[in-house]
Amino acid sequence: MVRRRAAAAEIGTAISNHSFRATGITAYMKNGGTLETAATMANHSSIRTTQLYDRRPDDDDDVTLDEVERVLI
Repeated sequence: MVRRRAAAAEIGTAISNHSFRATGITAYMKNGGTLETAATMANHSSIRTTQLYDRRPDDDDDVTLDEVERVLI
């Protein structure tokens, strides 16, 4: 149903019910929610499943200003 409605609205991005679940979990986590509570709210028996829906960027991917300033031209 979600895909049909998205197509009818001419939304070109791939979307499903899992997109909404990921958006909700990500928003909750960005606003200070805990992974354990997110798992409970999503009715996941494993926190690892909830982590799959968390779309926040990994801290390991962040580049600090100090690292950028090492580039000398």
